[in-house]
Amino acid sequence: MAIKVEHEIHERRKGRNMGVGLLLVGMIAIVFGLTVVKVLQLGDAKQFEKFDHVARPQIIPAEESN
Repeated sequence: MAIKVEHEIHERRKGRNMGVGLLLVGMIAIVFGLTVVKVLQLGDAKQFEKFDHVARPQIIPAEESN
């Protein structure tokens, strides 16, 4: 049977790793939340497709292009 003693530095590292992990999860949650709000706010999928800052004539209806 092996004796396993955890050193004090391992406890500090574990605490830091948990903090960094929580920050990472928080950032992912913020980005995901902003994406969901943006998509739900647009309502129509065609509006979401138009919002790419590039003029694409193929998605403009015929009556608007003249």
